[in-house]
Amino acid sequence: MDPVRRRRRTRLWSGAVTAALALSLTAVGQASAADVNNAKNAGFESGLSGWTCSANSGTAVSSPVHAGTGALKATPAGQDNARCSQTVAVKPNATYTLSAWVQGGYAYLGASGTGTTDVSTWTPDSASWKQLTTTFTTGANTTSVSVYLHGWYGQAAYLADDVSVYGPDGGGGGDPAPTVPAAPGGLAVSGTTSSSVSLAWNAVSGATSYNVYRNGSKVTAVSGTSATVTGLAASTAYSFQVTATNAAGESAKSATVTGTTTSSGNPGGGGTLPKHAVTGYWQNFNNGATVQKISDVPAQYDIIAVAFADATTTPGAVSFTLDSAGLGGYTVDQFKADVKAKQAAGKKVIVSVGGQNGTVSVSDPTSAANFANSVYSVMQTYGFDGVDIDLENGINPTYMTQALRSLAAKAGPSLILTMAPQTIDMQSTSAGYFQTALNVKDILTVVNMQYYNSGSMLGCDGKVYSQGTVDFLTALACIQLEGGLAPSQVGLGLPASTRGAGSGYVSPTVVNNALDCLTKLTNCGSFKPSRTYPDLRGAMTWSTNWDATAGNAWSNAVGPHVHALP
Repeated sequence: MDPVRRRRRTRLWSGAVTAALALSLTAVGQASAADVNNAKNAGFESGLSGWTCSANSGTAVSSPVHAGTGALKATPAGQDNARCSQTVAVKPNATYTLSAWVQGGYAYLGASGTGTTDVSTWTPDSASWKQLTTTFTTGANTTSVSVYLHGWYGQAAYLADDVSVYGPDGGGGGDPAPTVPAAPGGLAVSGTTSSSVSLAWNAVSGATSYNVYRNGSKVTAVSGTSATVTGLAASTAYSFQVTATNAAGESAKSATVTGTTTSSGNPGGGGTLPKHAVTGYWQNFNNGATVQKISDVPAQYDIIAVAFADATTTPGAVSFTLDSAGLGGYTVDQFKADVKAKQAAGKKVIVSVGGQNGTVSVSDPTSAANFANSVYSVMQTYGFDGVDIDLENGINPTYMTQALRSLAAKAGPSLILTMAPQTIDMQSTSAGYFQTALNVKDILTVVNMQYYNSGSMLGCDGKVYSQGTVDFLTALACIQLEGGLAPSQVGLGLPASTRGAGSGYVSPTVVNNALDCLTKLTNCGSFKPSRTYPDLRGAMTWSTNWDATAGNAWSNAVGPHVHALP
């Protein structure tokens, strides 16, 4: 959000992002009996033997690992993308399946020197292990290829494990061919809505994908250890099983779990909110923007997100401390009184989890419980109506879902639950943020994606759009609107001024045009949605302080427009 306080990924070159997003994965073909994994030390059980990493960026670690006892951890720098590669012997005129399991920061997998078309694929931040897969065909004279992994300049470290170059034996020696994996364990229901059931299970060593069965019939296949089954009837019980697969075959089915969809009705939580709402982040620090009290926030803002709660030394737990010194002597008692006054005026005040000191990791049942308990404690102490999830270090959808449902059970149906993911986090329903939003759809108030500090991204029509335009806002919002969120759970997040973000500022007129396009099909750019979304929730800005610095130009223009939407 704010470029001084926030650690946004502004170094991504839009061209590279565009090219990577445009890749399509080739379906994995049927393996032959003679196929082998031609990669050496594919699971990094022997350290980095057989691998070369740029600028000494890589190291072998014993935890976390996808399987076995080792994994690669490579850390990019400002001028180095932490490329780790291996030369693999292959046969000419042969097709190979290239795969690897990755976790952590941006991770790329590719093959060069194929003699035909070199390939690569990638994924953004992943809080849990995720498999990357692509295929390549060697040329008539190709006897070796370079297989590589890398991250992105200046970004977080990535982890990689169980690399596979699966195909005809190239004669260079490699790891043994896979065996049929074991049945998955730990299958559990992680969330339900009136039309979907979300599932999660434990990873299986050697598995490359998983099949999900509903009432005995296969309904989907996924590469990760979670899935959301959609298109279900409300208030109905379904049985689910999962199998693990790889080139050697499919495992036995897991134990059966039962998931029951909720009753139909309006999705989401949030108590009494206007149909169309404006969200603004209030800065609990002084970074050069106008310093405000909560009472200074204009009435156009319906939801005020107090930024930020901070991580503690307890895994998953957060705390909140008012920066009285930085805010000109604003006392806790004054702050609490101002929160109550806003609530008396019909506004909602929530605490946002994230920011510079908000590296909160919710990755197991204990940290999920710590998160829920600590957020609820902060809510009770300061009178907050709910929480905003604005984490920049990735989200584990299984355990964040568990944490948010636990919090909702404590806070009750009036809980305000908002999210502020980056554009890359909402490109696909398989992304951790998107999965989490769908998992908690029945208690979710709104997702205000940040349409700024972004490279070019794909719209719902498969075309690439650049930030700073009406089309960027509408075509990307369409992904969420058609991907499972209710229109009332979708908002447009923009900076309040040019100083509010590193890039992506648009004038309030552009924001209003995008709102009109989505709700009424008027004032659109070249992209025009296939239908209207009159229940669209509204807009968000970073921040009320930068808005005040610019004379409240953003809220004075966007606020009335949002509240006048159909």
